[in-house]
Amino acid sequence: MAGNEDKGPRRGILAWLVQQPLVDRAIRLLSASVLYSALDERLELKEAVQKALRKPVPPYGFRQTFCLGGMAMICFVNQVVTGVLLAIYYQPSAEGAYDSVQYIMNEVSFGWLLRQLHSWGAHLMMIFVLLHMVKVFWTKAYRPPRELTWMTGSCLFFLTMTFCFSGYLLPWDQLSYWGTTVGSEMVRAVPLVGEQVLHIIRGGPTVTGATLSRFFTLHTVVLPWAVIGLLAGHAVLIRRLGISKPL
Repeated sequence: MAGNEDKGPRRGILAWLVQQPLVDRAIRLLSASVLYSALDERLELKEAVQKALRKPVPPYGFRQTFCLGGMAMICFVNQVVTGVLLAIYYQPSAEGAYDSVQYIMNEVSFGWLLRQLHSWGAHLMMIFVLLHMVKVFWTKAYRPPRELTWMTGSCLFFLTMTFCFSGYLLPWDQLSYWGTTVGSEMVRAVPLVGEQVLHIIRGGPTVTGATLSRFFTLHTVVLPWAVIGLLAGHAVLIRRLGISKPL
């Protein structure tokens, strides 16, 4: 009986320990390590990761001009994090968009900071991507065998511009409304299909709530995944082919 009574408190202590956050995290990490070991045993992940991480970087790769692409990627990470936090409070509708932005700016704790980080992050990302493209073009780093690296980078440049344009409408104030109206109007100049494409972009003849909904979906769902996919391909090509020598 005494032995059973002894085991009772011990079981209670064990149950209490398992419920603690740190112990729970330790168990999860152990499970993850076991899973990683099983995957590594079959796919040789450790060898591939070590090979990628130990690839030497040439001395000129540490120059400031060779870090512009990395700075643009850091800005993209900032946009994703702040964008997710802003989307918690944002309402993508003609009736609620403007008021939700004002609520974020004036009522949400540090909401003004999140919006400014997102806004200025977009500016910096566009600047770094543009400087990176100019630097690559100037140094002729697009030459063989790096044509695909240049093509994926060019696609990322146009996606970044689309990011900025689609996000410009989301505050739903006078400046963003008329800016989007004028900007989208340029599509009308495209021969033959300009009118039809403009109607698809706006969801009608003018900028309305339907336009806001389409831009929000494009900005928060379509473009992020497209950029992530191209970034992954771009990074793989850079690791595979290396960076070009300076002129």
